[in-house]
Amino acid sequence: MNRIYDAIVIGAGSIGVPAALNLALKGLKVLVLEAASAPGQFNNKKAIGGVRATHSDFGKISVCQRSIEIMSSWKETWGDDIGWMSNGYSYPAYTAQDEKTLKNLMQVQLGFGLNILWVSPDEYDALVPGINKDGLRGSTYSPEDGSCSSLLLGSAFYYHALSKGVEFRFREKVIGFDMTGSKIDAVITDKGRHHAGIVINAAGNEAREIGKLFGLNLPVYPDCHEAGITEPVASFMGPMVIDMRKRPGSANFYFYQNHEGQVVFCITPDPPVQGMDSRSTSVFLPLCSKRMLEVYPRLRNLKVRRTWRGQYPMTPDGFPIVGKTGDNLINAVGMCGQGFMMGPGLGELLTRIALDELSDKDLKVLKSFDPDRDFSGMEAFQ
Repeated sequence: MNRIYDAIVIGAGSIGVPAALNLALKGLKVLVLEAASAPGQFNNKKAIGGVRATHSDFGKISVCQRSIEIMSSWKETWGDDIGWMSNGYSYPAYTAQDEKTLKNLMQVQLGFGLNILWVSPDEYDALVPGINKDGLRGSTYSPEDGSCSSLLLGSAFYYHALSKGVEFRFREKVIGFDMTGSKIDAVITDKGRHHAGIVINAAGNEAREIGKLFGLNLPVYPDCHEAGITEPVASFMGPMVIDMRKRPGSANFYFYQNHEGQVVFCITPDPPVQGMDSRSTSVFLPLCSKRMLEVYPRLRNLKVRRTWRGQYPMTPDGFPIVGKTGDNLINAVGMCGQGFMMGPGLGELLTRIALDELSDKDLKVLKSFDPDRDFSGMEAFQ
C-alpha cells in the first residue's frame, strides 16, 4: 500500500520522537518508522538521565540550553511529571592538570553565557557531603544543569505525538529508497512504500546503514557503555559527579542521585568497546564500584538493583551529524551518547530545517554539526 506523508522519521528514539512531535505541532502529517517493537527500545531507555549545557562548543551548548528549558518546564507545559531536577553537574579536580583544564574551559563556557562556577573543596563537600577531599583541588559546578527520567520523558513525547496525529509503525524496517536524482520519492520498508516530502534519518545505531541506502558514508560507529542503578534512599547528594581521571580499564565515570533517590552510575571504557552487543558484562560492576568508592566512600552500603548496557553512536570528532543532504533527506545522527539531552532542542531545530525556517543562530549551531565538515578535530569536553 502506498501512503503519502509530509514527513517520515526513521527511528523512534531520543531524536526521532521529539522531531515527530514538533513536526506535527506545525501541522505536518508525520510517519515514524521503527524496526523495534516500541519507541525508545535501543538507547533512549538506557540513558541515565543527565542533561547538561556545559559543553565546549556553541552548537551543543545552544541545543542543550533549549533542551533544559523544555525539560524543566515540561510539567507546566504538558502536564507530565518527568522527574526533572535542577541538581546540577560537577567536575571535581584531583590533579593540577585537571584543575587547569577545567578552569580554562570555564572561561570558554562563561563566554557562551553558561552559569558555571568554581567551588573550593569545602564548598564542594557541602554540595556532595562526604566526597573524598584527599587531594581535591576544587570543582566546577553548573547549577542549571539537571536530570530527568529517560523512560518518563520518552513516553511523554510519544503519547503527545500520538495525540497530535503522528503515526507510528513498529516492527517495520527501512530497506531502501525510491529516488529521482538526489530526491527521495518513497521510503521502502519490508512492509511497503511510504511517500514523503521530507525524510529524517534519526536511526541511532543504524544511522550508517540508513545512510548507505542513500549512497552516503556516514561515519557513525557505536561503542558500548554500561550503567547501573541502586536501591532508593533518602536524598543525600546534590549534583552529578564526573571524575575525569583515567584508571585501568576506564577513561572516566559519573554518577548522581535521581528524583526517586536511586544512585545511577556509568563508566567510559578504555579502550572503547565497539559494536552493538547489549549484554551486560561481569567486568563493569567491580570496575565502577571501585571507582565510586574511591571518590565517594559513603556509597559503600548501597545495594545495586541492576546493570545494563547500551551504545553511544560515535563520530570521529565527538560532534553530531545534523543537516540536509540532497533535496529532502535530513540526517540527525551520531549523537555520541548525548542524544537524550539534545533530543528536545534538536527536535525543534530539525523542524525548522524541514520547513526552511532557520535563523542566523540556527545556522551558527549547524556549522558545528555539518555533515560535510573535516572530522579530524575533537571536542574538548565530551
